[in-house]
Amino acid sequence: MPSLRDIRRKISSVKKTQQITRAMQMVSAAKLQRAQDRLLTSRPYSSKLAEVIGDLALRANPERHPLLQRRDGPHTLIVVITADRGLCGAFNSNALRTATTLIGQHPEWHSTLIVVGRKGRDFFRRRPQYTVKSQYVDIFGRQVSFGVAEEIAKELIAAYTAPTDAVDQVLLVGNTFVSALRQQPTTQPLLPIPLPPTQPGEVVFDYIYEPSVDGLLGELLPRYVEVLIFRALLETAAAEHAARMTAMRAATDNAGELIRQLTLFYNKTRQAAITKEILEVVSGAEALKGA
Repeated sequence: MPSLRDIRRKISSVKKTQQITRAMQMVSAAKLQRAQDRLLTSRPYSSKLAEVIGDLALRANPERHPLLQRRDGPHTLIVVITADRGLCGAFNSNALRTATTLIGQHPEWHSTLIVVGRKGRDFFRRRPQYTVKSQYVDIFGRQVSFGVAEEIAKELIAAYTAPTDAVDQVLLVGNTFVSALRQQPTTQPLLPIPLPPTQPGEVVFDYIYEPSVDGLLGELLPRYVEVLIFRALLETAAAEHAARMTAMRAATDNAGELIRQLTLFYNKTRQAAITKEILEVVSGAEALKGA
């Protein structure tokens, strides 16, 4: 049985851990609010841009725009987005499991990975059966930069439009922020650029585009890829902070319950020790009285 000193030391250790988890919960809550504000601001822009590009694509000649052309080859480039840090529950493992399951379900693909986030990089570094083309780490710092999205988009577009050994499709795997309590692992196509479902020949908006539909679409398509990636990074940042806040809240509650149990055990042990001492004193007194 542990001594009273050991139990007190254990209670003190758990209390210090609880202070850390409570502080991390509060920090994550503050970061979540900022990340959520940026995400909610970006969603209308990306949605409207998708509508405009969808309308332009209906009017344009698809053969003049490589980013719209579909191919049936097996070469697949998968962008996997994870966080740079842990202590956020199953957040990172869900995204990584989604990516590995996707690859396992399509053995006919010649899959290559672009990994975003330190956790994803470390995961695939320990698994040499996966081919990692490039990696981006330490980007989820104080604020996600649009420059990172531009850099990733440039690499993806170059791989998709390469004159030789071009990839046939680009997919993105990550987490979507649904609410503070729910983060959804998702897989979405990036290239060829997905267009909103419309009927052939249908024109969604009655806009007049200058100088030309094809010229404007050629300028907007690379920008749209950047916006899609930037939004995915914002989704990941908000989802990460939400997952960490939830995980730290659960850890704080569990620490409180453990402290309660240890305190109860300490009191029972102390009471048993006092009772034992009293019995020894009484027994000694009875022995002296009998002598």
